[in-house]
Amino acid sequence: MTRSEKLFEEAVKFIPGGVNSPVRAFGSVGMTPRFIASATGAYLQDADGNRYLDYIGSWGPMILGHANPLVLEAVQRACERGLSFGAATESEVDMARLICEMAPSVEMVRMVNSGTEAVMSAVRAARGYTGRDKIVKFEGCYHGHSDAMLVKAGSGVMTAGVPDSAGVPTGCTEDTILAVYNDTAGVQQLFDARGQEIAAVIVEPVGANMGVVLPEEGFLETLRSLCTKHGSVLIFDEVITGFRLAKGGAQEYFGIEADLVTYGKIIGGGMPVGAYGGRKAIMEVVAPVGSVYQAGTLSGNPVAMAAGLAQLTYLNEHPEVYTGLEKMGELLYGGMKAMCEELSLPYQVNHVSSLGCLFFTEGPVRNYTDAKKSDTEAFRGYFCHMLEQGVYLAPSQFEAMFLSAVHTEEEIRKTLDIMHDYFEKTKESY
Repeated sequence: MTRSEKLFEEAVKFIPGGVNSPVRAFGSVGMTPRFIASATGAYLQDADGNRYLDYIGSWGPMILGHANPLVLEAVQRACERGLSFGAATESEVDMARLICEMAPSVEMVRMVNSGTEAVMSAVRAARGYTGRDKIVKFEGCYHGHSDAMLVKAGSGVMTAGVPDSAGVPTGCTEDTILAVYNDTAGVQQLFDARGQEIAAVIVEPVGANMGVVLPEEGFLETLRSLCTKHGSVLIFDEVITGFRLAKGGAQEYFGIEADLVTYGKIIGGGMPVGAYGGRKAIMEVVAPVGSVYQAGTLSGNPVAMAAGLAQLTYLNEHPEVYTGLEKMGELLYGGMKAMCEELSLPYQVNHVSSLGCLFFTEGPVRNYTDAKKSDTEAFRGYFCHMLEQGVYLAPSQFEAMFLSAVHTEEEIRKTLDIMHDYFEKTKESY
């Protein structure tokens, strides 16, 4: 029995499912989770000493690679001054100023501790600002595990949401309205019917929790114009895309300004952190200025602020990082597309910059329904082979791959060779 297997055997006695987040479970791929002992650059090492080329990057924040020296040094200095004060610090001000400088439309920002908390707080602020209750979200877009966002996918436009998790009362989701990602006409219909009831539209500008689904031309623009016309708040959930697609995130990348934006992970350089920000008029409804209450003892934690400041400052001062990620993304995901064509694989590759996904399905993937057509058994075989060959992917068909600034051309070409060998050997089964 391996060390990871022994640890998992012990973990299931004390932790539900043996993991502290379901995305870490390997159940869907029929394996035991690898327990990670350390990480450096683009690599992970597990408790058994196995080394893996990492394409998760802690689900996105490790854009500069694991154990980046600048981030580590900043964290070490901050730790020497104290781990938590429960009081205002200079680093919070510096972080808020930097985010406002980098992100279009963000004039004020409030630090929190996770992406879930950021979304929950942004939605509350939007409701407080508009005096309305209804929230529009899109099937397949994940916005954390707060009650109002856990709505079953599959319902059509203008269908009231029903809970997608035990423990969520129906009343918590009755004001959440589902829409279909990339269905511009459907959203237009929804606003025609209920525009004056809608406090906010929340959307992942790139759907990165159903694999990777890109916004089609005109989709985000329509959301922006409809929210402006009807006095609703447009919320971009940039927990994945923020400061990853560009210095200004998806807002800059697609040229669309939201009213509120939520962030997580990446602004802490890997430390637990989140934030929400946006236009001053909206943010000033938040206490202690306004009547929308939100608080957190660990919000703006000095160690997390130090890590985030180090990473965001580097990204702000080195735009070549984003040029390099675009190049590496085209090499990896473009290479995957070429491989599918060469071997006549009935699969789809969606990608934008450093984010990408190989869908085990024939048709185009432009929404949640399309993504769910994927052959998860085929993915399982692929995942297991890649892991055995030292390539660490997300253990789910419906998650993204992440590149970092420290992935090299040689590593990407090696990854493509491993993929090619696997699909060439197994292509007769397709």
